[in-house]
Amino acid sequence: MRTLKLVALVLVCFAGSSSVKPQSGHITAAEARNHIGESATVCGSVVSTHYAARTKGSPTFLNLDEPYPKQIFTILIWGSDRSKFGDPDAKYGNKKVCATGLIKDYRGVPEVVAEHPSQIEIQK
Repeated sequence: MRTLKLVALVLVCFAGSSSVKPQSGHITAAEARNHIGESATVCGSVVSTHYAARTKGSPTFLNLDEPYPKQIFTILIWGSDRSKFGDPDAKYGNKKVCATGLIKDYRGVPEVVAEHPSQIEIQK
């Protein structure tokens, strides 16, 4: 009987823990500013892109929900990683995406640096 109670207690605890939202859950681009320093998945619409081929590091910027210069969240792909993504401007432009990684602040704008295509998921 004691074993049965223990099993029931474990099942109740497990069921309760599965309904708790993980710390690295999905957040909106607007919410990202409140999560600097955390790893999370940030979702939004890519409304502007820019490949700065002649800038140091050749970055590609994917801005979510608001275009540059009023962007509220940016996915950054450095030139050294760009070939892994194919043509990120065409692949992600005007699409709803979720980017997973460490949220950093760059000049007041939250961003995630994507080093691998697995960090960016196109939403249906």
